[in-house]
Amino acid sequence: MSTAQTTPEVLWAQRSSATVASKNVVFLTISVPDVPASSCKIDLKPTSLTFTGHSDTKKLTYHVELNFYGEIDVEESKTNHTARDIEFVLRKKDMKEEYWPRLLKDAQKMHFLKTDFDKWVDEDEQEEKADDSDMMNQFGGGMGGMEGMGGMGGMGGGMGGMGGDGGFGGIDFSKLGGGDGAMPDLGDMGGEESDDDMPDLEDEEGEKEAEAEEAKGKTSAAHKIEEVS
Repeated sequence: MSTAQTTPEVLWAQRSSATVASKNVVFLTISVPDVPASSCKIDLKPTSLTFTGHSDTKKLTYHVELNFYGEIDVEESKTNHTARDIEFVLRKKDMKEEYWPRLLKDAQKMHFLKTDFDKWVDEDEQEEKADDSDMMNQFGGGMGGMEGMGGMGGMGGGMGGMGGDGGFGGIDFSKLGGGDGAMPDLGDMGGEESDDDMPDLEDEEGEKEAEAEEAKGKTSAAHKIEEVS
């Protein structure tokens, strides 16, 4: 039984810079679920990318060829393989402030090629975009000299794409409470009084009633003195 061949969905976004090479890139994601690294073949060249990968579970062979609008630096480009897709950060060769007008050399619209809105930023809003370094940290080594999937780096330590601290910005939770990282006891924070420190309302009301009775007795005695006099 022959295996069906299909063109995978390709998502893309980009950044541009005339001065910072690491910010002059194309983000590319090829959606190929259940394709192991051993079944992938990637041929990345300065002007093109060819990908072929086979999924045993889906009985599909994915194949796509992309001819880029401009040249990329193969040695400085990176990739990351997940269970769902193959992600690339392709370094543009020419340092320019302007975006590429499109990903592919051919202006014809391709049904499988879509904008990656999770990564896309308009050209004039790049400076307002948060640093992409966290997203870049999940990518491993470069693509240069690669045969098949050799030379592809895996995801870094900790949670994928979130850095080694799980994305909590370096907070040491063990300092917030005990050594096990538990939440601190609010009773030790000094901001609130406990019920043990509150006055006994019953005792307070009893004292007020006694004072009222004493005042009443003094008033009655004063009236009796006036009557006698």
